[in-house]
Amino acid sequence: MEPITVPDLSTRPFRLTVERTMNASPDVLYRAWTTEFDRWFAAPGTVIMQGEVNTAFFFETVYQFETHSEAQRHPHYGRFLRLEQDRLIEITWVTGAGGTNGAETVVTVELEPKSGGTQLRLTHAGFADENAKKQHEEAWPFVLEQLDMKMTNR
Repeated sequence: MEPITVPDLSTRPFRLTVERTMNASPDVLYRAWTTEFDRWFAAPGTVIMQGEVNTAFFFETVYQFETHSEAQRHPHYGRFLRLEQDRLIEITWVTGAGGTNGAETVVTVELEPKSGGTQLRLTHAGFADENAKKQHEEAWPFVLEQLDMKMTNR
């Protein structure tokens, strides 16, 4: 199935790529990105997700920073653009201030079987500025580490 529409990233050229060898298998990682976001990334009970091309999703992350007395909510919105079972997930990714600043970016996750695990390549494209790109470039390795830890400790 083809996506209804694909974001035009031509005016937002900043992108990053992160690779990691994961212990989790491609099928486990595929499920993590399409139906099980609340097991590794989203706050439990906040996920609305069907994992099908042309469907939208929503979830929140919640962080307690040392400088804030209350936990900070971070809503994430997007839609599925491309899915290839156990091989590829492509989604739009929209967050607020301190994230994508409201820009509809594109996250592409490629999964390749490797030595009982998976070689994962994540590309995040469409940032409006270098600062937003840098913040995500620093965050994604940590997020992928959490993904692998939480999805292999069933």
